[in-house]
Amino acid sequence: QVQLVESGGGLVQPGGSLRLSCAASGFILDYYAIGWFRQAPGKEREGISCIGSSDGTTYYPDSVKGRFTISRDNAKNTVYLQMNSLKPEDTAVYFCAANHPATAVQTFCAYARAYYWGQGTQVTVSS
Repeated sequence: QVQLVESGGGLVQPGGSLRLSCAASGFILDYYAIGWFRQAPGKEREGISCIGSSDGTTYYPDSVKGRFTISRDNAKNTVYLQMNSLKPEDTAVYFCAANHPATAVQTFCAYARAYYWGQGTQVTVSS
């Protein structure tokens, strides 16, 4: 059974950090482009970090550039999202997704279409 499972969300104070994990089962994550997306109430789903399958090319929109980092651990079949300097506007449900290996990372993040999606994990940034 193909599955993506996110974990690591929670409540954090502004300026704090969290690391989200996206564990895959039923397929090999390294063969796919992987993205992290988020959706806040009343807003569209937004691509925030995407990584290519072959060369590890990454893309971040300006809203998170310099604060978020996406990475792979192929031995664990897991992708991570390290989030630093969190702001209240980062509050959202965070999803990981896997897409065709030839997908350009900027396109992936821009259009939020994927083969597989996780169920999401809530991140709340509040004092």
